[in-house]
Amino acid sequence: MRVGIIGATGYGGAELLRLLNHHPHVTDVVLYSSSKEGMNIHETYPHLATIYEKSLKALTIESLTEEVDAVFLATPPGVSAEWSKAILQSNCQVIDLSGDLRLNSRKTYSEWYKREAAAEDLIEEAVYGLTEWNREQISKAKLIANPGCYPTATLLGLAPLVKEGLVDLHSIIVDAKSGTSGAGRSASMMTHYSEMNENFKIYQINQHKHVPEIEQQLREWDRNVDTVTFQPHLVPMVRGIMATMYMTAKREMSEKELREMYKAAYAHEPFVRIRPEGQFPATKEVYGSNFCDIGLTYDARTGRITVVSVIDNVVKGAAGQAIQNFNVMNGFEEGMALMNVPMYP
Repeated sequence: MRVGIIGATGYGGAELLRLLNHHPHVTDVVLYSSSKEGMNIHETYPHLATIYEKSLKALTIESLTEEVDAVFLATPPGVSAEWSKAILQSNCQVIDLSGDLRLNSRKTYSEWYKREAAAEDLIEEAVYGLTEWNREQISKAKLIANPGCYPTATLLGLAPLVKEGLVDLHSIIVDAKSGTSGAGRSASMMTHYSEMNENFKIYQINQHKHVPEIEQQLREWDRNVDTVTFQPHLVPMVRGIMATMYMTAKREMSEKELREMYKAAYAHEPFVRIRPEGQFPATKEVYGSNFCDIGLTYDARTGRITVVSVIDNVVKGAAGQAIQNFNVMNGFEEGMALMNVPMYP
């Protein structure tokens, strides 16, 4: 297949390019950019020199129709809402890595993203791309709303407990930390070196746009979900997310029972790894990979469950999950281009 990357100069676009370079069914990758048209990709990313000698192209629907079979939208919010319908009409598959199509409610989107939502029919057509829990719908879809990075780590960590109805839904607290690449490549006061090095920041308190996405999917699994407490932080590293989740169990349980339930839930999932008793994952252990590692425990003294979920935000939280969905959509083996060993140290 021939694939296109719109927004190829961002971190998500560069990671798509790195991973697709090893995909046996991708014969060509066409790169589109609205800001650096005509430049060679290695002028923006010198590490790609001699590997990709490709010029960045301007995006037109006519060129898409002629050049590609599937499109990855690695763009800021707003682009997918404008372009996805026309791309679909050109008979291309669309995998959207922005947040434009994740929320079912246009009103909720406008409240949290502070911009106009995509058209209703586009939102209705989009399939939420949490691969491990929505594989059947993804396999039939032409339009995928790729999950956000924080929701991916959070939802994979919470799914077995919420689906089985084992926790007090009002007690869920998600304490999440991310590396700075999640903020994108553009410089900002929040992320530049002098501000972030040897520092640890809380941000967007009670306002992060991934909150309604997490709540919406949890509600799909249990309609009694109302709200959850979710709070992100920035840590001085480039890649990685750790979501530490706390919740009250509805009944007493053994730690062995809890772990066996998770192992059964993810037994056939190639990218979710459940840690043995007494072990908890670190972000470095999934660095550069599409894995989500999960550790968990039950505290009999407090009756609370703690789940720790880690991912690489640029891979499983973005480009890797997008390719995982691309594979499922096209009937390819799910791990194609993704079964690389994490980089360590």
